[in-house]
Amino acid sequence: MAISKNRKAVLENINLSKSYNLIDASSLVKENSKVKFDASIDLSVRLGVDPKQANQMVRGVVSLPHGTGKNVKVLALVTADKELEAKDAGADYVGLDEFIQKIKSGWTDIDVIITMPSVMGKIGALGRILGPRNLMPNPKSGTVTMDIGKAVSDVKKGKIDFKVEKNGIIHASIGKVSFDPTKIAENSDELIQTIIKLKPSAAKGTYIKSIYMSSTMGVGVEIDINSLK
Repeated sequence: MAISKNRKAVLENINLSKSYNLIDASSLVKENSKVKFDASIDLSVRLGVDPKQANQMVRGVVSLPHGTGKNVKVLALVTADKELEAKDAGADYVGLDEFIQKIKSGWTDIDVIITMPSVMGKIGALGRILGPRNLMPNPKSGTVTMDIGKAVSDVKKGKIDFKVEKNGIIHASIGKVSFDPTKIAENSDELIQTIIKLKPSAAKGTYIKSIYMSSTMGVGVEIDINSLK
């Protein structure tokens, strides 16, 4: 298969057999993004855990210091007394029964749902729709809470939740190509350090096996694990 002109240019700039520190990787991924839109930058962290074992599941939340660069659409499913709090915090959609009916009809044009413990009984019936789309609110991710305003504000500012998938890899978007390399590196480091802190006591051997950074439709750059704090 012929290699495209853009691919050749990227391979001239990036040594795929080499690993880089976070700031160098951030610069390379940014400089070698060839798409005509503001691409997302993602981290893929391969862990030495068995997610099938409950005591080796790695899941958490992290507030990226520079946000994700995305306009996250938030739905607040709350009772009437909490609607103003959610709106003032920046929620894109606020309500309860009318949005539950919309979701039952197939509407899922949102990124995050935030709700209250007392409302979870109504939302439980939406599990088959929300679960596969990773939209189900969860107390562990801070999306089921009485502090609706803070939860909405945190998500809007760049709070993300992550979970290791069945193959032992965590995928997360940590910024945009338009970000300064320093901001990309700092967001990446925040996520990685959070994952390190969540190491299960049942995990044996090497915990972090590899880390790759890439942009949308871009080449993956390996991160030198030894260069991390």
